[in-house]
Amino acid sequence: MKITAGDRALVTGGASGLGLALVRQLADRGVRVLATDVHDEAPEVAALDGITYRRLDVTSDVDWAAARDWVVETWGGIDLVFNNAGVAAGGRIELTEMDQWQWIIDINLLGVARGCRTFTPMLKEQGRGHIVNTASAAGLVHPPRMSEYNATKAAVVALSETLFHELKADGVRVSVVCPTFFKTNLTSSLRGKDEAAQQAAAKLIDGAKRTADDIAAVVLTQVEKDRHIIVTDRDGRIAYAAKRWLRPLYYQQMAKAAVRMARQDRRDEGQD
Repeated sequence: MKITAGDRALVTGGASGLGLALVRQLADRGVRVLATDVHDEAPEVAALDGITYRRLDVTSDVDWAAARDWVVETWGGIDLVFNNAGVAAGGRIELTEMDQWQWIIDINLLGVARGCRTFTPMLKEQGRGHIVNTASAAGLVHPPRMSEYNATKAAVVALSETLFHELKADGVRVSVVCPTFFKTNLTSSLRGKDEAAQQAAAKLIDGAKRTADDIAAVVLTQVEKDRHIIVTDRDGRIAYAAKRWLRPLYYQQMAKAAVRMARQDRRDEGQD
């Protein structure tokens, strides 16, 4: 699907990170964008020409219905739906409380499901359009100490594949975005009682060489090519290929990572 000037797009999580990068690059292409996020105001978005901002909490059915009504009344339809909003969490399973599981499921998984469910009838009626769901490389490969994050992102991959098959006959395309670490404000959403895991994740995000703009550029290029699984970088492609084709080596590397983490825990606790 060629992205052209005049197309209509909705982006969740559009006030920062990958969402804001997508909004900017879509605007540069002349796309009409409804940027949404949980904040009442988004100054960086408001400064962009031709972009509309609305508050949308992806866990709220009321907010999704309001966004759909706005799209119908203002545009009469939609071409691209980017279900991008997400949060991060991680740590050892015994330190992960159930309210944290519920929090991340509500946003990372059910937020995407709500977006798909809200706009699928419109897209099917049009007979065209593209849904783009942001997952993570953690949806394809599953490192230790990321149970709740891995689980939600893997579920987004599964949901996206299901809809890829389900909606194809209706002319609706579906892609799922699976990046590894890149510079973003995702660290601000990190939750969990496992401080070592939070610090390790923050270090990987803050130290990443790739930027949100880099990832957004790959996403839009691959969407235009109708790519279903969009692995945005070399690290992710290597890890995914290892899991698919070199499973024993993949398991070996994951086991080594878990052992390293356990040893570091013991050192931190003065047991080594």
